[in-house]
Amino acid sequence: MPALPNPVTLAIPAFVLLVMAEMVVARFRDRSRFCPRDTLTSLALGLGSTIAGVLSAGLVFALAVWIHQYRLFDIGWAWWAFVLAFVLDDLAYYWFHRTAHRVRWFWASHVVHHSSQHYNLSTALRQTWTGFVSLAFLFRLPLFLIGFPPAMVFFVAGLNLVYQFWIHTETVGRMPRWVEAVMNTPSHHRVHHATNPRYLDRNYAGVFIVWDRMFGTYTPEVDEERPRYGIVRNLGSFNLIWAAFHEWIGIAKDVWAAPWGSKLGYVWREPGWSHDGSRETSDVIREKWEASRTRSG
Repeated sequence: MPALPNPVTLAIPAFVLLVMAEMVVARFRDRSRFCPRDTLTSLALGLGSTIAGVLSAGLVFALAVWIHQYRLFDIGWAWWAFVLAFVLDDLAYYWFHRTAHRVRWFWASHVVHHSSQHYNLSTALRQTWTGFVSLAFLFRLPLFLIGFPPAMVFFVAGLNLVYQFWIHTETVGRMPRWVEAVMNTPSHHRVHHATNPRYLDRNYAGVFIVWDRMFGTYTPEVDEERPRYGIVRNLGSFNLIWAAFHEWIGIAKDVWAAPWGSKLGYVWREPGWSHDGSRETSDVIREKWEASRTRSG
């Protein structure tokens, strides 16, 4: 088995330089794109996520190796295997990402990435500390069962994350039409991070936007409606611990207070679900927005 590097680790110096370069550009174009306390929070969450990833990496890799022994095919190390693994891993990422917005248990971990009300390259580094707890790694298990070597899967997964870094920016407008048709771009991902009802819970792609087009979750960015970033109920604080764990705390409180027949709903239903209908899911928010458009039109 070849020794493959960690693409994310190798890319860290470039990440830092690009964040600094974007800050310089923003100083002349639009200073509101960066907030020093928000950026520091994002960087601290990114550092914590790296540490958490190191602590859990051995267990995840051991599980992958164990699953791989029951593989259906013996897929070697040919160049085409890397390409196929990259594409299938991106498909697995799409379904993980979609589930992370539609199931509160996974959302409790993923919400950290969406908690900034700013959208810049530092936002890409705002990552969860609890990815292992939320079992996010389960979505890649089918790749090991198919027969892709674990080291290959983790390598292409790293490439996927490196690609996603540059799309967290308002500095880049729209790419050429053919790029926008196939690839995830800053324009597509701005939609994903927006809380506007038009944009809410759309564009889950990692690298290839074609998955959203195929599965009906694609929405384009429109010039007449600038994205508003953050989450439906923003944190209201730069407290690092609150940013990292607020949704887990929310789940615990809801499960404790809920009637027995509704407790699991606060874990496995979509974010915003409540047993008494007192809250709003993204689907309800969008339905109300569409209804208001129909009445006003």
